[in-house]
Amino acid sequence: MLDERIARFPRRKSKAISYREAGAGQALVLLHGIGSSSASWLFQLESLKGYRLIAWDAPGYGDSDFLNEKNPRAENYAAALHGFLERLLLKDVVLVGSSLGCLMAAAYAAAHPERVRSMLLLGPAAGFAGDQTKLQERLAEIDQLGPEGMAAKRSPTLVAKASPPIALELVRWSQRRVKPDGYRQAVHCLGAGRLADDAKLYGKKVLVACGSEDVITPEAGCKAVATAFPKAAYRSLAGLGHAPHVEDPARINAMIREFVR
Repeated sequence: MLDERIARFPRRKSKAISYREAGAGQALVLLHGIGSSSASWLFQLESLKGYRLIAWDAPGYGDSDFLNEKNPRAENYAAALHGFLERLLLKDVVLVGSSLGCLMAAAYAAAHPERVRSMLLLGPAAGFAGDQTKLQERLAEIDQLGPEGMAAKRSPTLVAKASPPIALELVRWSQRRVKPDGYRQAVHCLGAGRLADDAKLYGKKVLVACGSEDVITPEAGCKAVATAFPKAAYRSLAGLGHAPHVEDPARINAMIREFVR
């Protein structure tokens, strides 16, 4: 049962932020996407050995508190992440982001480059750069569908058609548990986001990877994100969609090991 597997990594709480943790070694901080949670990294928590894995619930997700800002930006999430890592006494981390988590990762790395050893970004959401039409469309989606409707309608678009059933099951598990108010705050972050601006401020090693079947953040946009960083490489993930760490954890875990060493 998926619930039983997730329960092996119970949520912990550090003031305003809840998180799941496993392992020991170099700290890898795992940042989930907009319709997800710390549980989306289940397969990494189970099988990516040799590292200290810390999967946070972004503000407004899981048991994490909401941000005070009604319409927060990436820098507000980055500030929450900074406080969280400070409390865990972490000053040398590798950030692994998925989708919107990449926008937050880039904002944090731009503000605190001395604390970020490197970044691996999976299907990065570059942000809408203030596009109000896209913003309103995403806000209307959560208002009309709610978490259950999102899980039914949106979750299947996040994974490639050939993905194992457990991949879609895990994506839906998190999507069903999204808090609408937390999701709305994250949509505002996405709406105002300009990942490319933050990318210019981070000069260390970055790897951007995107599934060849990703219809949420297609490869063309992800390649553009990679070129915005001074020192980034790009990798295409054949046959995978927008949640590669869920769809093929063995491949992604191997890629993480290769990148971090």
